[in-house]
Amino acid sequence: MSAQAKDRILVIKLGSLGDFIQAFEAFRDIRAHHAAADIVLLTTPPFAGLAKGSPWFDEVWTDGRPRWTQVSVWARLAARLRRSDFTRVYDLQFNRRTTIMYRVVGGRRGPPWLGKTPGCAFPEPTYPAQTDNVGRLRAHLQSAGTPSAGPLDLSWLSADVADIRPSGRFVLLAPGCSAHRPRKRWPPENYAALGMKLASRHYSVALVGTKVDQDAIDVIRAKLPQALDLAGRTDFFKLASLARVADAFVGNDTGPTFLAAKVGAPTLTLMSVETDELRMAPRGAAARWIKRDNLADLSVEEVEAALNLP
Repeated sequence: MSAQAKDRILVIKLGSLGDFIQAFEAFRDIRAHHAAADIVLLTTPPFAGLAKGSPWFDEVWTDGRPRWTQVSVWARLAARLRRSDFTRVYDLQFNRRTTIMYRVVGGRRGPPWLGKTPGCAFPEPTYPAQTDNVGRLRAHLQSAGTPSAGPLDLSWLSADVADIRPSGRFVLLAPGCSAHRPRKRWPPENYAALGMKLASRHYSVALVGTKVDQDAIDVIRAKLPQALDLAGRTDFFKLASLARVADAFVGNDTGPTFLAAKVGAPTLTLMSVETDELRMAPRGAAARWIKRDNLADLSVEEVEAALNLP
């Protein structure tokens, strides 16, 4: 297949924000390799704005995760996949839904498929067990003849933050996490205590997340009312721009932390036994992590020392 032909490429990525961000290099490599192609991303609504703002995709479909009981939605998605005549599929999600999609577009008789589905053209290669998720995707794409396109340029991931940027030196805290993963959360009382230590050293503190994280943010602001509540006020572009100019970013194993690390912010991720740090820790030029099996055992003093702020 010629990388310069007017092909139609499908990329599938449905998962969490952290997983989506870890696929940035893969998205970039696919775009560079298929420079003249029409590239379609199949994803879910939360990532539509981020994907459309990137330079990697010509179309973004957001119907990639229908419920198993939504038979009519599955039927519409199947018809859409069949009539699109894709010339290659990069399945970066590797789950039961995408296995069904593989069969929908023809299985072994369909377009060359990169994924983990048995019988696909480009199955997952063998690599060292401790290879991180970004490296695994890179090795998988390499096995399909899709090379690395070099350093990742995220200059497009920016927005004006003059109206929400704290004055002076500041630290961003991301105290939330998925509601169904409570063991991934460092106690909000600890974030409050860390914020008070930072405030005593003349750092402003801003709290980022979504409205789902409001319970943790409310606990922190009850003890540190001067903390700036930015929950629900930062899209991906604003969060990236804030992180770039922050003195530090501290967060749980959650999407905003991955984004901060990816854009090069000095990021400290707090991880519990639920995170395999060798495979899944956020990656970035100034990204670090600290781990305790039970995050309640991680002291405020340890986190403050790990930040190593002046």
